[in-house]
Amino acid sequence: MSDSAAEEETRRVYSPDEEHSFPDEKLNRVLAFIDEDEEITTYLEAQNINAVDRMRYNDHGSKHIEIVRNRALCLYDLLKAGNVDFNGARQQGLDEADESVIIALAATLHDVGHVVHRDQHAYYSIPLAADILDRILPEFYDVAESVRMKGEILHAILCHHRSETPLTTEAGVIRVADALDMESGRSRIPYEHGGRGINTLSSQAISRVSLQQGDSSPVLVEIAMTNAAGVYQVDNLLKAKLEGSGLEDEIRIVAVNTNETREQLVERIEL
Repeated sequence: MSDSAAEEETRRVYSPDEEHSFPDEKLNRVLAFIDEDEEITTYLEAQNINAVDRMRYNDHGSKHIEIVRNRALCLYDLLKAGNVDFNGARQQGLDEADESVIIALAATLHDVGHVVHRDQHAYYSIPLAADILDRILPEFYDVAESVRMKGEILHAILCHHRSETPLTTEAGVIRVADALDMESGRSRIPYEHGGRGINTLSSQAISRVSLQQGDSSPVLVEIAMTNAAGVYQVDNLLKAKLEGSGLEDEIRIVAVNTNETREQLVERIEL
């Protein structure tokens, strides 16, 4: 395996062509559909205007959504391989194949509320996402299934906000995956425009996030940081989202300071 292939395997990128620990045919059809959807594409572009252009906040646009959705699906794959129970679709009488669709659609639409305002965006996302789902879900589900899927997706969207408690494993995955988009590229634009707030500086200190199968838990998340400022991303943001997600015992997080040229205030953090 080449170095680049090995790195991609460690970082994990969801590929429809690979084998997964869950039924993926329906998910792959939904992903192909939404990737070509003009309304969704426009929302993902427009939602960055308030967040980045007007408020100098970290990226919440198309790239953020791509990363969050990818990491959510990779988390889901690892958790399924570890026999973690997913209750959202099951308790609604939906199929196992619908678990990943809930996760993918929630990850895609969780930040659309930014087109209204960055503040309280999770609550603005609900009516906007509901309208989109009313159009998309009937392409794949009957009326009763669409209603149940819509409820589960909206629950996961709402619960990516730390003030709300996930009641399903699917929602817990979205909550954690959202916090795993923390690498330096996310804060590039506000940093280049002079942004020096803690969110920007701490993100600049994160060089790499990788997901892999763990030894003591189904998932091991390894975070490489080049500066102690990265502690804020790990301890204040990621830890806060992991707590209450329902996945605290399933995901092990290790952050290591890889900067060997300076005296290190922090060498390693483990959650």
